[in-house]
Amino acid sequence: MTTIKFVDELGTEIEAKMRRDLEKYESSHGIDVNYKQFALVLTDKYDNAIGVLNAFTAFAEISVCDLWVEISHRRKGYGRQLLQFLENHFKDKGFNNINLITSQFQAPEFYKKCGFELEFVRKNIKNPNLSKSFFIKYFDDEIQTQGTLPKA
Repeated sequence: MTTIKFVDELGTEIEAKMRRDLEKYESSHGIDVNYKQFALVLTDKYDNAIGVLNAFTAFAEISVCDLWVEISHRRKGYGRQLLQFLENHFKDKGFNNINLITSQFQAPEFYKKCGFELEFVRKNIKNPNLSKSFFIKYFDDEIQTQGTLPKA
């Protein structure tokens, strides 16, 4: 008999088991999972966090999960700086693109101004403010080396 449990967080043992199995499966197809979570933290002169960009790499992509700038520091270009730092950090490292999703009430126009292309919108017909905009920004790299394993 099997059971399903809802958990708030995976334990390290289950996380490690899942990662090992996923990596084994992906590599059997010549794919490198390349999964790594990370964050960029913007601080003021007193070393107080005033902005954060949470993201992860997977395969040949970088996916932005959260972009936050403290309310008193918004509209000063800090969000753009975090995105530009992210792009500069991964440029010429063989990645294909940066992805992000934002709700209609958040900042779709901001991401367009930062050079992201709107791929599509998933409409929420019950609450349009929660419609999701899916954005992408491609790297100009000639060669994509991330996400695939070298051929033996």
